[in-house]
Amino acid sequence: MHTLQVGDLAPDFTLRDQYGQDVTLSSFRGSKAVLIFFYPFAFSGVCRGELSQIQDRLAEFLTFDSEVLAISCDPTYALRGFADAEGLTVPLLADFWPHGEVASAYDVFDDQRGCARRSTYLVDKEGRIAWAVHNAMPDGRDLDEHLRQLQSVS
Repeated sequence: MHTLQVGDLAPDFTLRDQYGQDVTLSSFRGSKAVLIFFYPFAFSGVCRGELSQIQDRLAEFLTFDSEVLAISCDPTYALRGFADAEGLTVPLLADFWPHGEVASAYDVFDDQRGCARRSTYLVDKEGRIAWAVHNAMPDGRDLDEHLRQLQSVS
């Protein structure tokens, strides 16, 4: 299921954020490590809690020459509503069309549910996968461990 390995070049992508702006992973190469949070659905309970916690700790995540990107298969308009309702400034990227293409490239698309699984990839400044963790859908992430991993590559 998870065929990407540490050391592999991270699949590049360009997706729209909640404000309609294109975000390209490779644009950070050479300057920033990128923590990519795949999450199932905007407005769902665990996702709402996780993204609020990430938002609350955003300064910690962004102190290490790093960027945080959160990706779901929701459309851009839903992500804008979610961001506005929850006060999120974290880039929320829409992997809506072709539906789940980026989640599939990272081996985290759930064909049965039509959404991304709750997974994280850390991409180093050279654009290679430095760390990955895959949580069960109902299980929130250990953000302290995410910060430790991010600090180790920054």
